[in-house]
Amino acid sequence: MLGSLIVSKCRVKLLQIFLAQPNEIFYIRQLVRATGEEINAVRRELNHLEKSGIVKKESRGNRIYYWVDKNCPIYGDLLALICKTVGLGAAVIKNKAKIGKVRLAMLSGRFARGLPTKEGAVDLLVVGEINLPQLAKIVREQELKIGREINYTVMTQQELEFRKKRHDPFLTGILTDSRIMLIGDEMDLVD
Repeated sequence: MLGSLIVSKCRVKLLQIFLAQPNEIFYIRQLVRATGEEINAVRRELNHLEKSGIVKKESRGNRIYYWVDKNCPIYGDLLALICKTVGLGAAVIKNKAKIGKVRLAMLSGRFARGLPTKEGAVDLLVVGEINLPQLAKIVREQELKIGREINYTVMTQQELEFRKKRHDPFLTGILTDSRIMLIGDEMDLVD
C-alpha cells in the first residue's frame, strides 16, 4: 500500500526501518543489509530523506549514523502510515476478517513509538465481535517478532459505550493518551 504512494521502493523500505524502530540509529551498511538495496540507492534516498527533514545524520569516527527526526512536522503522520503497513498494525488490518467483526482497532502512541507500556495501559484496543483465539495468535506472532509482550484489550461495542457513559478510568486512560487508529474512525471511539 505504501509502495503505491511512494514510488521509490528503497525509500519505502528506509521509512519502514526508521519508523518501526524510532529510537534506533543506523549506519549505511546496516541499512543496505536491512533493505537489500544497492548502497548507492540507499545513499541517494538517505540524502533525500535528510533534505526533507525526515532523518538526521551525524559522523562518528569513520561511520555516518542516521535516525528519524521526531521533531519533523510530518513525523506523526509517517508513523501512523508505517504502523498500518508493518508489524502489529499491518497484521490486524490484514487479518481483519479472520479476527471477526472489528468495528474499531487502535494502537497506543507509546507502542507505535517503541516506548514501554504505562502501567494499567494497553498497546492495542480492539472493539467488536472478536474471535479471541485468532487475535491472540496474531498478537503472539508479533510478540515473538518484536521480543516484548503486547498488552491488548477486547471490548464489544456495547461494553465500550457502557464504559464511556460511566467515565471508566481504564477507558479514559486509553482515550486521553495518543493513539493510531488502524480500523474505524477516531470519532466513533471518543464520541
